[in-house]
Order: sequence, then C-alpha cells, then structure tokens
Amino acid sequence: MGRSDGVVTPARVAPIGDGVPPMLTTVKTTGKLPLMSTEAAALLRSPLHERHVALGAKFAAFGGWEMPLEYAGGGVLREHTAVREAVGVFDVSHLGKARVTGPGAADFVNSCLSNDLGRIGPGKAQYTLCCDDATGGVVDDLIAYLIGPDEVFLIPNAANTAEVVRRLAAAAPEGITVTDEHRSFAVLAVQGPQSAETVTKLGLPTGHDYMSFNPAQIDGVDLIVCRTGYTGEQGYELVVPWDDAVTVWDALVGAGVRPCGLGARDTLRTEMGYPLHGQELSLEITPVQARSGWAVGWSKPAFWGRDALLAEKAAGPRRLLRGLELTGRGIPRGHMQVYAGDTLVGEITSGTFSPTKKVGIALALLDTAAGLAEGDLVEIDIRGRRTGARVVKPPFVQPSVR
Repeated sequence: MGRSDGVVTPARVAPIGDGVPPMLTTVKTTGKLPLMSTEAAALLRSPLHERHVALGAKFAAFGGWEMPLEYAGGGVLREHTAVREAVGVFDVSHLGKARVTGPGAADFVNSCLSNDLGRIGPGKAQYTLCCDDATGGVVDDLIAYLIGPDEVFLIPNAANTAEVVRRLAAAAPEGITVTDEHRSFAVLAVQGPQSAETVTKLGLPTGHDYMSFNPAQIDGVDLIVCRTGYTGEQGYELVVPWDDAVTVWDALVGAGVRPCGLGARDTLRTEMGYPLHGQELSLEITPVQARSGWAVGWSKPAFWGRDALLAEKAAGPRRLLRGLELTGRGIPRGHMQVYAGDTLVGEITSGTFSPTKKVGIALALLDTAAGLAEGDLVEIDIRGRRTGARVVKPPFVQPSVR
C-alpha cells in the first residue's frame, strides 16, 4: 500500500460483484485521531502490540507509531528471505486510513490526486500521489480504493494521514465528507511466493486481479483482501476492523506464516526500487524527479501540482532518481554523497545491503547535468572512504508480483 505499498502500476478494470465491499462501507471512524507526533505524545501502538511483545519483537518508531522492527529468532535477513522464498506477514496497521464519501466523491478525489481514477472501476485500487498545488512536491503517496462513484477509501502513510485528510477536507465541496479512520482498521500484509496457497487454506479469496480487492470473512471477521503489497512478491493485504486484528493475526501465524518486521519490509522494497516517502518522495522531491511520472494522469484537466509538474517535465528535471549497485565492499546509507571523479553529483536517498544479491545497493538523486547513464561508474563516500558503484535501473531483483 501507499508507500504504502510501493510502486505499482494501474490495473485494468474488472469490477467485482456490485463493487461495494460491505466492510469498507459500514465501519465508522472511532474518532481516536488526530495522529500525534512523537515529540507531543507517546508513540501510538498497533492493536497487535502484545502479540509482538510475546514474539520478542524489537521495536522502533515509524511515523509516530511503535512498530516491530524484527523478531527474536528471526532478524531482518531471515525475515527478508522468508518473504522472497516462502511467506511472511507484516503488521502495517500504522498506515493511515481515510474515506471520502458523497455525490461525486470519486470525481472530487480524481481532481485532487495525481493518478487518473477514470482508468479503473469499482473494486480496483490505484497507486497515486497527493502533491502540493504550488510546487508539485509530494505531500504523500498512497493507495486509492475505488468503492464506487460516491466513495473512495484511501491508505496514506502514517505520518502524513492527518495532512492528506486536512487538504482534502479543505478542498471538498458541499456534500463531500472526508473522514479520518486511521484507527478503525488494522492492515496485515501477507507476502511471498506461498502467500496465495496460505491465504486459500484460510478460506480467503486469492484469484482476483492485481490491484483489486474482494470482501471476505475469516473466523467470523469481515475483512477486505487486497491484491497489493510493497515487497515485489505475490501478496495480499488484509484490511481488518481494528478490534478484530488479533483474530486474523492468530489465524495467519497458526497457518505457519512467519511474522516479519519493518526492517525486512524496507530491505525488500529497496531491492525493488520502490520509493519511501520522506526519502525518495517529499515536498522537495517531485514525481518527475523520482521517476514516478507513471502515477500522474498527465492528460487530466486538473490535479494538485499539475501546472508545476507539467512545467518541470517540459524543462527537464535538475535531478533524477537512479539505482546504484556497489562494485566494492560497504553498505550505503541515506544522505551519503555520490561523486563522478572529483565532482559531487548527488546524494543517496536510501541504501542497504541486499540480502538477495549479497551486495550494497542504493537509490540516489543524481544531477542530470552530470550526464550519467546506466552502466556508468561513480563513487560513494562511505564514512570518508570512496567506494565504487555502478549506475543501474531498478529493480535490483526481478519481482515476481503478478
């Protein structure tokens, strides 16, 4: 999901039933927000927090939430491998949830967010961007679930939910309601080549198209099964009522699905070249610079940031997001500088050791004036030592998602 859910391409239209999954349309907001910053209050917790504690999780702060980074007896490398080779489950309940309802709600959302909702039909989901109208910078990347012409369910990033809701509510015409439902739902991401087999054993649907969603039930719990993910593997994201999250989590773990923390989720998405808001996308980094223009409906008459982005696209961006694969030893990290000879040509946005390729990899914003192309060699300053790297086109690992 939006950044939630990585970079995903729009799917063809394939309405499911009447296109109105009952759970997504009937659950009301709990009114437990707004999301508070870590400076202002204690970190928020998932409804599965006690389950994570019992599994020996190591916790870290993510967007104002205390979430599992990795689990005892696993660790990032084993959890990463489980998703690439078998199946794992991530608690991503920190992701935001919001709903836009009222006559013409879908048209309203389409006039605000970057991608073109007209490309999909009810029962489909779409990766899109909320851009600043003046600059074209990215307020957030998110997934829009088209329930029908009068209802859209959104999953933004945790830290940006309140701002996305605020901007949409401020722009909404009379009759359109924007509701923050951040803590009405939990989200469990079941990812890996064995995910369909496992989800099927639990009686949940798996045959629907990529970027579509189906209503379902497990152990008496109504939920939505979404064909989305942020790992590059076959996977499903389950949108579950907040108070029922433990029931669904226990069913998944009982079926042999390995719990995985957000540390592995980050190495998996980096291997795919998927952007993370605050690193590859931000108010200072436009979708043109981040090579996310495929998520922009360029021919739409209106969306936030349209004029600024069209102008940048026509003039050519001053920097572009590229992949870097180390040719020597070392682990690249965010904000490390990239050089071509003696010339500073850019900065790393995300870097890690690839558990799959066994080499350091990175995403970096590189100056277009440097004229770098795929295959060119550069150097990364890793703690005062220059390490060689090759410019490559992500993904670093071939995705199996379909």
